[in-house]
Order: sequence, then C-alpha cells, then structure tokens
Amino acid sequence: MFVLCLLIVIGVAWFYPEMGSGAGLAAIANWGVSVIFFFYGLRLNWVKICEGLSNLRLHVVVHLATFVLFPLLVLPFAWYFRNAEENLRLLWLGTFFLATLPSTVSSSVVMVNLARGNVPAAIFDASISSLLGVFLTPLWMQVFVASSGEGKSLGPVVVSLVLQVIVPVVLGIVLHRGLGWFSQRYDKTLRQFDQAVILLIVYTSFCHSFSEKMFAGMSFHTLLVCTVGLVALFFLVYGILHVVCRLLKFSREDTITTLFCGSKKSLVHGTVMSQVILADPRLAGILILPTMIYHAMQLLVVSVIARRKGGEVQRLDGAGR
Repeated sequence: MFVLCLLIVIGVAWFYPEMGSGAGLAAIANWGVSVIFFFYGLRLNWVKICEGLSNLRLHVVVHLATFVLFPLLVLPFAWYFRNAEENLRLLWLGTFFLATLPSTVSSSVVMVNLARGNVPAAIFDASISSLLGVFLTPLWMQVFVASSGEGKSLGPVVVSLVLQVIVPVVLGIVLHRGLGWFSQRYDKTLRQFDQAVILLIVYTSFCHSFSEKMFAGMSFHTLLVCTVGLVALFFLVYGILHVVCRLLKFSREDTITTLFCGSKKSLVHGTVMSQVILADPRLAGILILPTMIYHAMQLLVVSVIARRKGGEVQRLDGAGR
C-alpha cells in the first residue's frame, strides 16, 4: 500500500508541481521529520538494546556491509558516469547515495522477528546504524557533491542532521520510561504518521525536480536498467553476507539478522538527508529515486524470504514435537 502511495504522490507532483514547490510544505515536512525521530526514540527500550550489545562480530559485519561494502560496490562505476549526461550522472549519484545510507529500523526488526532471527541484535544494529548514518552518509557524499558544488559543506550538514535526527531520538529515549506507553498504544497511528511525512517529503522533492524539468530526457529504458542494477546490488550484498556468515560460523538466528539488517536501506533517512546534503532542492527528486526503487524491491523480496525462513522453523518445531 505504501509503495502505491509513493507512486500516487509522484504522479500528483508530475501534474501539479507548483503546489509543492513553495517553502510552506517543505517546512512542515522538516518539522515532521523531527517528530518521526522523537517517536522512534520513544519506542526504544534501552534494556532491549543492551541485550543485543554482546554479539560484537555480528555488529561489525552488519555495519561494515552497510557503510563500507555497499559504497565500495557502487564506487567503481563513478568513472563511467563521470562524463555522462546530467540525468544519468545524477541517477548514479542517487545510487551511490543509496549505498551510503544506514539500514532500516522498524522493518528490519519486523522481518527478523518474522524469520525467527536474533531480534535483540536486530534492534541494536538498526538503532546504531540510524545514528551512525548521520555522520557516515554525509562523509561519503562529500567525495562527490562537495567537488561538484551540488552539495553543502560537511559541517553544516552534520549539524543539521544532528538537530533533526539525533537530538529528537535522544529526547525520546530519555522520556521512554514515562511516555513509552504512548508509543506502544498508538504504534499503528504513529507509523501512519511516519509514512505521511515521508510521502510529503517525496512529493515536495519531486515537485522541485519536475518544475525544473530535471527528469526531461530520462527514458523508461534508463529506469528499467537502474531497477535491474539495484536488484542485482541487493542480491550481491545478500550473497556476500551469506558467505561471510558461513565462514564465521554464525548461528541461524545471527545469520538472519546479518542478512536482513546488512542488506536493507532506509527510505526515511534517504528522504531527510537528500534535503540536507544538497545545495539545490531541484536535484532531490533524482537523488532519492534509486532509494525509492530499492525500498519497494527490498520490502517485496525480504518479506518473501522472511516468511519462508519463518515457515522453515515452524516445520522443524512441528517435526521435533
């Protein structure tokens, strides 16, 4: 349903770009982002996070995959797109941006739980990845956007992300003991609010891009090739992580957590950071396009894998009885 809503808001932005090109909706979206991360912090149970702290090897593998393996797999293609036409170069930049993003938070934990993996470790990795991304994603992106003049300098970007992401999360964690019940009782409503804010950011981003005709000349064939490449990237990382887990003799539960947390990327962080990192808001639509495609694909693929792995455990439990 959420993927369908993403397509709808992009369609609305295509037909009515002037509605979302002003500063009003963008300001609302920025405030909404801080509220999202505040409630995310409010959901976090510090005791459960600490439960997953001890599995050091698993955490190292997940974060190396998220912030090192992904970018290094995409980076070699920079030379090919360096002199390509602007749309293709920006599409590659968006793919590299995707590769530098942190892992998802809620969906990673949900999928690990569905597949009967190590849930405490998933909570820890997803939470830490979210915070590390505030520093590591802008640092990776500086390699390209700073030299081209398309991005802001690193210092203001990190300060802005700390204020928008880390401060609300920390505030939520501090208030968890007293207000944690609120996030549990209204969890479904809060997740719907999260999705509404993401849709608003996507809408305003594409309005800026469409109004300036940033997608002019981008063919369906180009988008199809991009989608195939992103699917290949997912399965390549998934396969590499599977081999690493076997070499390190991870348990079944730790393997599931590593595969799911290490191969997923956060659309929430992508939409937020695209607004902060870029100096020109017209570029935001193209920058987050690969992240949106990857997000839709990972939801479909990982949910199928998670259900299959969860079903395997149920069959084994049934046979054991």
